[in-house]
Amino acid sequence: MKNTLKALNLADDFLFAKVMTDESICKEVLEAILGIHIEKVIFPENEKTINLTIDGKSVRLDIYVRDDQMTQYNMEMQKEHHDKKKQKKQLPKRGRYYQGTMDLDLISKGDSYELLQKSIIIFICTFDPFSEGRHLYTFENRCIENLSLPLGDETTKIYLNTQGTLDDVSEELMQLLSYLEYSEVRADCKPGALVQNIHNKVMEVKNNRKLEVEFMTLEEKYRDKLEEGLEIGKEIGLEQGLEQGLEQGLEQGLEQGL
Repeated sequence: MKNTLKALNLADDFLFAKVMTDESICKEVLEAILGIHIEKVIFPENEKTINLTIDGKSVRLDIYVRDDQMTQYNMEMQKEHHDKKKQKKQLPKRGRYYQGTMDLDLISKGDSYELLQKSIIIFICTFDPFSEGRHLYTFENRCIENLSLPLGDETTKIYLNTQGTLDDVSEELMQLLSYLEYSEVRADCKPGALVQNIHNKVMEVKNNRKLEVEFMTLEEKYRDKLEEGLEIGKEIGLEQGLEQGLEQGLEQGLEQGL
């Protein structure tokens, strides 16, 4: 069954990127997550790709912005995959890799490290990445022997969980996380201003004929790449002659095809 733009929710990359590239909404979402005031966000980049070397692994960032204080932000959606255990295991190192590549994108060889700006990686997950029931997990580098002593590298990784059960965030952020996954405004629930603003933008995107054509074109390309990746994976797996090899080959093939 083919996906349609109207059937998407905000946890889907295409809709997430189109909505969050609205500067005012991106600013409000960052403020709700971080609990701070941001004067403005500057030059949002939809799915920025960072290529460090010709043959190196590239990184495609969903939303990559900076604020008026030059703090760099990267927001990523993470929908639950079929292998949730593996996904959870990889997520922390994914954050490490993204933060490192952002740093290398900011400075050139020979530049002073002082040019590195404060950076915050935000993963919005439709599953609990650390299984503690929290809506919000924030990580910074600190001294193990003295937890009150920060390293001072100005890097932060934040993992949001739409499936949280604890009363650990504001009502506004709770509504935002619920809407990110389900993208609907229930008749029995009056949304706050942030969710209402996002919902209005979601409906605007879904009713945009040009964006619908763009989405369907991308879907067609995705299906072609998926089929290509499956064929590559089958070949790799059959050459190894093992059930495990077939599984690994399918995964590798999907990565090559996509």
